[in-house]
Amino acid sequence: MKVRKMNENDSKCLIAYFSRSGNNYVSGTIVNLPVGNTEVVAKMIQEMTKGDLFHIEAVNAYPGDYTETTELAQQELRASARPKLTSHLENLASFKVIFLGYPNWYGTMPMPVFTFLEDYNFSGKTIAPFCTHEGSGLGRSVMDIKKICPQSTVLEGLAVRGGDVKNAQVEVSGWLREIGMIAKK
Repeated sequence: MKVRKMNENDSKCLIAYFSRSGNNYVSGTIVNLPVGNTEVVAKMIQEMTKGDLFHIEAVNAYPGDYTETTELAQQELRASARPKLTSHLENLASFKVIFLGYPNWYGTMPMPVFTFLEDYNFSGKTIAPFCTHEGSGLGRSVMDIKKICPQSTVLEGLAVRGGDVKNAQVEVSGWLREIGMIAKK
């Protein structure tokens, strides 16, 4: 597959991400995360690109309990739910590149990310997906993004294992160099 590269000076970028703190499944066990794994990666990308952060959040927060959250996430997926979001971007037009981050839930993005993608016109935008996971990689999420945003360029995505996010700086910077978002050393 040919990877389209971006010129880091093309424009300001947006890092839009959904992340869930609290009880999460990490490396085979349930742990309490003060900051969600996807948010950790989003902030790494923000530090390296100097882009703007936007946290995608559902109006009705997910339960603190991991099992309750997974049950709700399954229900939303089966129903193709589009949860309402707590906030919206004032001006997507000022961004040419959108980094889109999310945990892999049941092979794709959490439903609030679908809401986010459907709430805006991404025509002509470049979307760089990144996800956190515990073994399932990007799943079908990139295919889902391309289906929702057919007039966008969707770059090769990055999948970071949740248990490894704190040490993912090299992986993240390597991906950003591959897609042309930060200069090669």
